[in-house]
Amino acid sequence: MLSRHLGRKAADFGAARAPALLRSIAVPVADRHAFTSSPLLTPVPSANVDSPAAIPSPLHVSFSRGFAADAALTTDPPITPTELALKTPTATITYDTTIHERLPPGDPSKRAFTYLVLTGGRFIYASALRLLVLKFILSMSASKDVLALASLEVDLANIEPGNTVTVKWRGKPVFIRRRTPADVAKANDVNLAELRDPEPDSARAPNPEWLVVIGVCTHLGCVPLPNAGDYGGWFCPCHGSHYDISGRIRKGPAPTNLEVPTYKFLEETKVLVG
Repeated sequence: MLSRHLGRKAADFGAARAPALLRSIAVPVADRHAFTSSPLLTPVPSANVDSPAAIPSPLHVSFSRGFAADAALTTDPPITPTELALKTPTATITYDTTIHERLPPGDPSKRAFTYLVLTGGRFIYASALRLLVLKFILSMSASKDVLALASLEVDLANIEPGNTVTVKWRGKPVFIRRRTPADVAKANDVNLAELRDPEPDSARAPNPEWLVVIGVCTHLGCVPLPNAGDYGGWFCPCHGSHYDISGRIRKGPAPTNLEVPTYKFLEETKVLVG
C-alpha cells in the first residue's frame, strides 16, 4: 500500500519533482509496514503502480519538523536547523505547534495579578507594623535635645565667696553658692533634732565651700530668693518658707529641704551637674 501511494505521487508530479517531494528521512523497505497506519500516508486508488521503477529502494518520506527544519533539509549537503539559523539570521519568529498548542499571551484567570497584589499588600502591612513598633520603642528613649540638657558644666572661677549664682539645668533653676568659712561653721552648728527634715551639712555639701541645690521650693514649686530669710539662706515669697545656709527647711509650710542634684567636680573650679 505504501509503495502504491508513493508511486502515485511520483507519477502525478513527474520524475523530475519526485526527489524534492521524497527526501530527508530514509526508511528501509523492510520497515515500510510500520508507516501504513500514519495519517500522512493515506492510500490513494491507483491504476497500476506495481512496476519496480515506481518504488524507490531507499524510501524517503518528508515530515514537517517546525522552525527551519524543512529549509535545512533542502540544502546540499543537508545541515541542522541550528546551523541554518546561525548562517541565515532573520527577525521572523516561527513556532512549532505540532506537539503542543500555542497559548495566547496574557493570563485570562488574572492569577498572577492577584498574587502580585496580595504579596504587595502583605509587604506594605509588614512595613507599617515594623514602623509602628520602632516608633513606639524610640518614643521611650530620650531625644537629642533632652540628652544635650542632661548634664551641665559650670565654671566656678568667677564666683566670689558669699555669692550665689543661678544656672538652668533641665528647665529648672539651680543655685550654686560659694560659702565662706563662717557660713560652713554656721551650717554645722545646728541641732539636727530641731529640724523638720534632719540632714547633716556634710551629706548635702561634700565640698564644704560649695553648695549646689535645685532652686524650687518644696512647698508649691516657687523660686526662693537667695541671701534672704531669717536664717541667711533662702526665702520663698509665695508662702513664707525659710531655708538656712545649707538649704534645709527651718520655718514655713515647706515639708522638705531643697533638693540636691547629682553633681561632681571635674576640676577645682569646674563642676558637672547631672
